[in-house]
Amino acid sequence: MRPIRSSEIGNYLYCRRAWWYRKTGVESKNQTELAAGTALHRRHGRQVLAAALNRALGWFLLLAALLTLVAFFAFQVL
Repeated sequence: MRPIRSSEIGNYLYCRRAWWYRKTGVESKNQTELAAGTALHRRHGRQVLAAALNRALGWFLLLAALLTLVAFFAFQVL
């Protein structure tokens, strides 16, 4: 007996007929829409990754600016 994945349970709960079609190997008729949806999800994933990298870069630059400011005032006191 093979293990049941949580995504299969989600598919079954969302649409039992679609789950059964997928289980029996019936090919979907809307391949163009599925390909477009896959491309959309990939594009969105790249945008999310770019946003996370930009956020990390922003934090790094803020930290560098604060350290530079602290160093500047430290040398002004000495």
